[in-house]
Amino acid sequence: MTTQTLPEAGTITMYSTTWCGYCRRLKTQLDSAGIGYTEVNIEDHPDAAALVESVNGGNQTVPTVVFPDGSAVTNPSLAQVRDRLS
Repeated sequence: MTTQTLPEAGTITMYSTTWCGYCRRLKTQLDSAGIGYTEVNIEDHPDAAALVESVNGGNQTVPTVVFPDGSAVTNPSLAQVRDRLS
């Protein structure tokens, strides 16, 4: 992962799709908690889909969240995101 794709400190990048219920839930929770994020729809960005596949053993599993340190987690809870950002 290059530094250009890393989110700013205190924020995340969330790879998602429009039809993903888990993605919608996490976005609502992030909004309520005031946690900043950049959303990337993997259906619109093939390079993002490839990144998600590389993190998830070849699967396009969303939401995949990338943290400022370059680490990634799939379908995290709000608590997991908070813990990783603090």
